[in-house]
Amino acid sequence: MATIQPHRVRPGRGVELALLVPALLIGLAAYALTGLGVTGELPGNVVGYGVGMAALALGLHVVLRWRAPYADPVILPVAIALNGIGLAMIYRIDLGMVARGREQDFATRQLGWTTFALLLAAGVLVVLRDHRTLRRYTYTAMVVGLLLIVLPLVPGLGVEINGARIWIRLGGFSLQPAEIGKLVLAVFFAGYLVTNRDTLALAGPKILGLQLPRIRDLGPLVLAWAVSISVLVLERDLGTSLLFFGLFVAMLYLATERTSWVVIGLGLFLGGAALAATTFGHVAARFDVWLNALDPEIYNRAPGGSGQLVGGLFGLAGGGLFGTGWGKGRPDLVPYAESDFIVASLGEEIGLTGLLAILLCYLVLAERGLRTAIGVRDGFGKLLAGGLAFVVAFQCFIVVGGITRIIPLTGLTTPFLAYGGSSLLANWIIVALLLRISDDARRPAPDLVTGPPPGTTTAPLPVRTPGSSRAGAPRREGEPEPSADPTERIAGPGGVR
Repeated sequence: MATIQPHRVRPGRGVELALLVPALLIGLAAYALTGLGVTGELPGNVVGYGVGMAALALGLHVVLRWRAPYADPVILPVAIALNGIGLAMIYRIDLGMVARGREQDFATRQLGWTTFALLLAAGVLVVLRDHRTLRRYTYTAMVVGLLLIVLPLVPGLGVEINGARIWIRLGGFSLQPAEIGKLVLAVFFAGYLVTNRDTLALAGPKILGLQLPRIRDLGPLVLAWAVSISVLVLERDLGTSLLFFGLFVAMLYLATERTSWVVIGLGLFLGGAALAATTFGHVAARFDVWLNALDPEIYNRAPGGSGQLVGGLFGLAGGGLFGTGWGKGRPDLVPYAESDFIVASLGEEIGLTGLLAILLCYLVLAERGLRTAIGVRDGFGKLLAGGLAFVVAFQCFIVVGGITRIIPLTGLTTPFLAYGGSSLLANWIIVALLLRISDDARRPAPDLVTGPPPGTTTAPLPVRTPGSSRAGAPRREGEPEPSADPTERIAGPGGVR
């Protein structure tokens, strides 16, 4: 006879606390080594910096113990480690700029944004008790997301930097609204697709062995393609366009499991990008820099030359396998080394080995997000967690691919590492949402894990005899014979639960 052995699911907060120690030490060691490498002495505020980062991390850990005790124990330490490495490199670039007579204070501002981002993540965990609440705002999220994407086009509000119009200026701050927009659109995509996935997954014509969708079901994909191409043309932003469309196609595949959507999506985007490159000069310039970066004419072109890209490539080559060491390179020679090219800066000073370790951290973060998507019980949560995990991994690919000339260079920032308040806020909200969803995914069913309270007794199940469907009641005609196995009462799709 089959039996169910109750088992206790551990929350994992002790594991998280243990992992936070090396995560904090990585960032603190990088910060200290940077000061030693550049000035020959420890930074004056190294103790205060370490205590402050530890207080923020432990504070968020306490919030998880309170509000999401079963949340994934790996996500927070990985994010803390990446954030700490980014802070150390931004501080390194500040010191390099000071040595060249150009005072910069990016590190202090980034530390302020880090504090705000961690507090915001804690607020999301406290306020959002159930991720399924977000499904109520599916179409509101669509409107807000599209407004955030087109906000830089508003005269007097949007500003153009390096040929791209993806920032807005509020007071003394420049923000990139598309960073927040990707989160809001992920909520919309998850809510829309979980409602309409049956329609989108219906079989259509089969061509060359590929099951294509019906023509009337292509509307959402064509709309997403049109919006992404509009962003590419009007805002001159290849990165946001690629990220937005890639997010939609990935979530569409997660919802329907149909490869044809991916093939059609790639075809639409590549065709639209090729058309834009031959029609609009600013898009063609990006492709020229990508394909002919070492051409003297392209290198010396101002503005829009390939000097920044080539400088980053030489920095990566100079770092070699193990790097020059913290504070021993010259990453400050590359424009925007603290934001767009922070991956090249890190590659120069910690080498290919260190850079691969950082990319492995992103891989772990994406894997835990996808694992959360597999484990959560509702369709909306599966799509939202999968989409958020994908957007982190895909953004890393776009940034690293642009710096290494795998794809054209974009203006996107590396999650957690690069300087930028809007990017840091958006990515810590992603962490908070993944933690919230993972709490639901890992939380055990209370009746199976905890069992009845101590000191109580449970009534025995009524014995069903052949010919009866309930105790003392005759079986109705046509009713199936009940099973003698008591575990079948909790069996359903996917086995015993």
